[in-house]
Amino acid sequence: MRMTSSSKIMLIACGSFSPPTPMHFRMFEIARDHFNQMGYGHVVGGIVSPVHDSYGKKGLVSATHRCAMLRLSLQSSDWIRLSDWEIQQEEWTRTRLTLQYHQNYINSLLKDSSNINEQDIPAWIPADLGKVTKHVQLKLLCGADLLESFATPGLWKEEDIEAIVGQHGIVVISRAGSNPEQFIFNSDILSRYRRNITIVTNWVANDVSSTLVRRLLNRGLSVKYLMDDYIIEYIKKYRLYGTTGSKFILSTNVGEETMNISPISPVNDDAIYIKCQNELNTLNTLESMDETDLPRTTLNRVFCCTAENSDKNISSKSARGIMSHPGGAVQVKTTTVASGLNPSTAVSTLDAFVYHSTDDKIATKKLKLSATQV
Repeated sequence: MRMTSSSKIMLIACGSFSPPTPMHFRMFEIARDHFNQMGYGHVVGGIVSPVHDSYGKKGLVSATHRCAMLRLSLQSSDWIRLSDWEIQQEEWTRTRLTLQYHQNYINSLLKDSSNINEQDIPAWIPADLGKVTKHVQLKLLCGADLLESFATPGLWKEEDIEAIVGQHGIVVISRAGSNPEQFIFNSDILSRYRRNITIVTNWVANDVSSTLVRRLLNRGLSVKYLMDDYIIEYIKKYRLYGTTGSKFILSTNVGEETMNISPISPVNDDAIYIKCQNELNTLNTLESMDETDLPRTTLNRVFCCTAENSDKNISSKSARGIMSHPGGAVQVKTTTVASGLNPSTAVSTLDAFVYHSTDDKIATKKLKLSATQV
């Protein structure tokens, strides 16, 4: 996968984005600058892909909220776009499958766009992509912590690592003073595909993570100047991450046109909705919740792309546009039961779960959302 100055590249970042921080998007700018300066290729687009709600990490607010915050954050970007494909699946999807789906859709569009209705082309596809090039290589954009997580026992399947690095390639944004080269050297798989790993040093330190932001918010401390004001105002409006609308957040309204991006409330009464959201937040402790964390063991999810799963169902919507290169993206559907819920209640694709306290029991209310609403 030798990159040349004529190579066309798209970058995709997968994660929780709960909430999104400036560094999530700054990584894209750092990576694009690197490719341009080194003459390794031309970056034609960027994708952020938030994880499905059923991933089950602590502090993970609903995909409805996370997508709304991502849209707010990306208003000023002319090349980074939101993909809601992951959250539209019936279950959490492994990173390998997410890359395969997006790469295969790009391939199918570039090969023959005449069979695809323009209205069906997802929003994460750059405008006029087919007129720019005949081939685009999708690469996973991540921090050094994700690279190091490849060594965590049980977190990544070996075949997934090989597919991600071997078929797609990764771009690692590393802190100054860190040594990702040593980690690559210590890994047989990563060493085998070293040519597909691009290391980019971030010389401007920024340690503001989603975990830190949630911790500050939950303690009633200020996050102003750590995050976009629009995101802070959104968090205040919907009282996310344990906030109560106290004075640490903006005292004045942010532009109304911007703030009209709102989630669909499962109830008509905002006060009831906020109360339910706070109850949901209370069920989860707001501690570390990054891409490298293990999902809760109670979920018992297994995903892979081998022949042994050939009997699994693949939805026609998910499989649309899938080509044979770089590999067949297989969606393996399983059933996840949220902790404390009746086993007959499965987490489905776009169900928004709201918890109500009724007679000391937790009842679940579902709201079916359309793709455009999410």
